[in-house]
Amino acid sequence: MIARYTRPQIGQIWCDENKYRMWLAVETAASETLAEDGIVPKEAAKAIRERGDFDVARIHEIEAEVKHDVIAFTTAVAEKVGPESRWLHYGLTSNDVVDTAQALQIKTASALIREDLLVLIEVLKKRALEFKHTPTIGRTHGIHAEPTTFGLKLLNWYAEMRRNLERFDAAAEQIRIGKLSGAVGTFGHLSPKHEERICEKLGLKPAPVATQVIQRDRHAHYISTLAIITATLDKIAVEIRHLQRTEVREAEEFFSEKQKGSSAMPHKRNPITTEQISGLARVVRANAQAAYENVALWHERDISHSSVERVIFPDSTILTDYLLAKTANLIEKLLVYPKRMLKNLESTGGLIFSGQLLLDLAEAGMLREDAYRLVQSHAMRAWKEDLVFRDLIKADTEITVKLRAEKLEHAFDLNRQLRNVDAIFDRVFRE
Repeated sequence: MIARYTRPQIGQIWCDENKYRMWLAVETAASETLAEDGIVPKEAAKAIRERGDFDVARIHEIEAEVKHDVIAFTTAVAEKVGPESRWLHYGLTSNDVVDTAQALQIKTASALIREDLLVLIEVLKKRALEFKHTPTIGRTHGIHAEPTTFGLKLLNWYAEMRRNLERFDAAAEQIRIGKLSGAVGTFGHLSPKHEERICEKLGLKPAPVATQVIQRDRHAHYISTLAIITATLDKIAVEIRHLQRTEVREAEEFFSEKQKGSSAMPHKRNPITTEQISGLARVVRANAQAAYENVALWHERDISHSSVERVIFPDSTILTDYLLAKTANLIEKLLVYPKRMLKNLESTGGLIFSGQLLLDLAEAGMLREDAYRLVQSHAMRAWKEDLVFRDLIKADTEITVKLRAEKLEHAFDLNRQLRNVDAIFDRVFRE
């Protein structure tokens, strides 16, 4: 279902055809490097380069008999290469090929995901600037707190996605690792120099030390980073879902002219995109747990991680690509209602300025405890009796004797609360 919506490249990376192409790329680079040192005949390396090929169906046919995917692969390639195939896979163990080839697949997927990250970051920046000074109510525990701007909400997401980009770059680099050190990582048949040169041909770095496999902390770090990225997307989606609630209605997903929200209720405009984002982000987070379980293997290796990675790497990279694209489109087309934001902000009759009033009274000479008691008593009455807090304050002589009309107006000044918005934007973009 997901593949219909994602770019074809991200899915093709994990298809059998491409996987075996990456295996063949590793085998070819290895034979050519060994030929340079006279270990493998040059004509054999040339034959592997020119005639090395396979048919996926043939590999599957052989695997059904031998029950070993790499042997099935090398047998199928050998049938194409001919007599020189005796030098194919020379000095290598299965995971020299599989782990190194998987690094090539992840490297390709990472390039696409990085493009997605940059697109979303740019969209968030653009819309943050668009609503930089659009006032809205800030909420804590879901309750009206103090004023903020919708631009600051978007700016927070922008800054978090910048951190996600840094995390992703580090994780992608840490997993850009090849390994050709043999059955237990001791270079029993090749040398470290061979590994370095083979990896260089493939655009990878050699693992400084390994067993038969590249250590899976790298893979856990990578999947964990995808989980954090999609957790941020979930965070954005949850906030927009809240903002779209009928009682709030400050922003909502784009709703096309012919779109329908419910089979039974024609009035419905449901947040289906954000719900999809939240739901699928859970899958990537669950995959991170599976990646952690892959770190501990028996002795120099077992294959308990292998079957897991055949699921979590395609799923996690495809889902991350999909969710980044969906979120970028969501933010780009997001419907924003500044008038509704202002109406909600003003709906409590100035209650949201209670903190500023408290500070102003303390500054005017009232003990903080007394000021808190006084302001809270009016706030609670306004809540219970549905009165205008600002009017209650203006009628209290205990307050007006401390704060004259101009000072009292200043306590309820929205611009005063938002005077540092430009400074926050400058600080984020400067970093």
